[in-house]
Amino acid sequence: MNSRDLSFAERLYIFEAFKGLWLTSRHFFGNMKRHILRQLGFRHIGRGAVTFQYPEERRQLSTRYRSRHRLTKRHDGSPRCVACMMCETACPARCIYIVAGEHPDPNIEKYPIRFDIDLGVCVFCGFCVEACPEDAIRMDTGIIEIAAYSRKEMIYHIEDLLQ
Repeated sequence: MNSRDLSFAERLYIFEAFKGLWLTSRHFFGNMKRHILRQLGFRHIGRGAVTFQYPEERRQLSTRYRSRHRLTKRHDGSPRCVACMMCETACPARCIYIVAGEHPDPNIEKYPIRFDIDLGVCVFCGFCVEACPEDAIRMDTGIIEIAAYSRKEMIYHIEDLLQ
């Protein structure tokens, strides 16, 4: 890629700064005009930019939105996961860690002794949900507040994922 030399005016950055201020001002005053006209009763005017006052106002989430993970349960309350490692294999971020064990029920081959997801590393791509043959992992909790004070708190264990 060839780079061109900047002109004297471009090297000063003054004109560039004024172009940025002009663009920001245009959006600001355009939105202000629309809001004032709507307040005066002109409802046919399109809405200006809208700010949601989070967390008091919640934005409507799409049905396809990928939020925090959860594990589904069987009728007896045990996790539906059979520790096939498909989600762990499909994860591009390598944030899922599973340790398998023998299930006491002879109809079920394995179950997860340990199932950890590091949400600090997760990219929320949803590949784990698509790869699961048992529909044991989902990303439909609607929980978007995923914050912690340390990296250890970002690791969700099987007990957290079953809630």
